[in-house]
Amino acid sequence: MFKGSNVALITPFKNGKLDEEAYISLIHYHLENGTSGLVPAGTTGESPTLSNDEHHRVIELCIKESKGKIPVIAGTGSNSTSEAITLTKYAEKAGADCALLVTPYYNKPTQEGLYQHYKAINDNCGIPILIYNIPSRSVIDMSIDTMSRLFELKNIVGVKDATGDLNRVNLQKSKMGPDFIQLTGNDDNSFEFNKRGGVGSISVTANIAPKLCSDFQNFSLSNDENELDKAKKIDKIMQPLHKALFIESNPSPVKYGAKLLNLCSDDVRLPLVNITNETKKIVESAMLNAKLI
Repeated sequence: MFKGSNVALITPFKNGKLDEEAYISLIHYHLENGTSGLVPAGTTGESPTLSNDEHHRVIELCIKESKGKIPVIAGTGSNSTSEAITLTKYAEKAGADCALLVTPYYNKPTQEGLYQHYKAINDNCGIPILIYNIPSRSVIDMSIDTMSRLFELKNIVGVKDATGDLNRVNLQKSKMGPDFIQLTGNDDNSFEFNKRGGVGSISVTANIAPKLCSDFQNFSLSNDENELDKAKKIDKIMQPLHKALFIESNPSPVKYGAKLLNLCSDDVRLPLVNITNETKKIVESAMLNAKLI
């Protein structure tokens, strides 16, 4: 089962190219700090600007360096169904544990189109698939009924829910049952999300606060009141940081945070740009508040 604190990994760049040395160090940083799973080549990994070879490479390195210690949930989504199939097949062959597939952006498919998109991928691969529902970026919102139809297929196991609508957690659990994996894509609502039936997150903040995010998830998924109180305390500390990391387009702020921790440079690829000096001050203040620096 995929649960707990799964990091939506940033992709470090150096002189415009993939910085493999920094990327490998990042992977081990997460292995040492309790991260539950690695998610390469997602939105936070700047997948739209990765070449095909780079996309393959970041998945390969995650699998190679983690050595099966924690799951690798490979980002293989595309607004082209055939490309998503090809990427998912590649991830499966490379040894990924799961594929994360974003709802097709720009095309604006109907609910039937969404169903057929995921069904085609399901029918052409053999690894678990997580739906990534993020209407703010994809424009479309997968309905719960469509999700329920997809859950009947052999490989569809759950959703990364970035709708920001906490009522969806209850409705999806009611419709699909407890075996349908629900991970939040919104760090700021993680506590309530888990309380309503979620089992973890695919986190941006975990890039720079892996131990705090791991401890928070472990405590928030507990039935022990003392541990739930600990989760609430960590959540309160982390809220300013969650907010700071989205003042400007992700992953520019979190890459700046990673630079402050000497994890990698804050280079991003156009059309993204580095954050402003004003935002840098807010990110740094939130990291100081969380005692990360």
